[in-house]
Amino acid sequence: MGVAIRRAGADDREDVIRLLDAALVHDPVSSWVFPEVEHRVRTHRALMGAFLDIALDEGYVDITEDGAAVALWWSVPAGPHGDGEGDDAAEAGSAADAGAADGPALLRRAVDPDNERVEVIGRLTEAIHPTDRAHEYLHLIAVHPDRQGEGLGTALVTAVLDRCDRDGLHAYLEASNARSRDLYARLGFTFMGTTLDLPDGPPMWPMWRAPRA
Repeated sequence: MGVAIRRAGADDREDVIRLLDAALVHDPVSSWVFPEVEHRVRTHRALMGAFLDIALDEGYVDITEDGAAVALWWSVPAGPHGDGEGDDAAEAGSAADAGAADGPALLRRAVDPDNERVEVIGRLTEAIHPTDRAHEYLHLIAVHPDRQGEGLGTALVTAVLDRCDRDGLHAYLEASNARSRDLYARLGFTFMGTTLDLPDGPPMWPMWRAPRA
């Protein structure tokens, strides 16, 4: 049987934040942003909430019907990413929003003012984000720890990639670990050739997918 997927809305906010927090709090990138475990447990949820609010306002959020997996996407036009995207404090923090006025600094101020890494990762991902072609950007994907390995994440991504293929759209993401990098490669994404190496931290793999005929 297929995986039932629907579009999440504001009523799903608290459930989705809990899912993002549970699934990603020990991810290598989250662990780098919040290196002290106790502080990460307290603060990671706020960052996930900020990202979700941006996606609900400016992108779209797909969730499995049973609430076990979720994906945050943006439709990014060609050209400077700030054009037409707005510049309020929450939106400006998104890695999809490179043109907004000092967005990473605003996100840091809203989520964890004393943590420079919240700002640094935003600036680094902005700097590598492709601008030459319109694409669908997978910002975050999360599967509940008790449900991983069931193909739920693959189903969420494939649903959007099928639309990309129909509409001739490209897709982009940054894989945060080698396991997800390999999964995305099986879905047709190609490593763009240069990792984003976080200072004294793990690599991220920018990956691009052209539409399939």
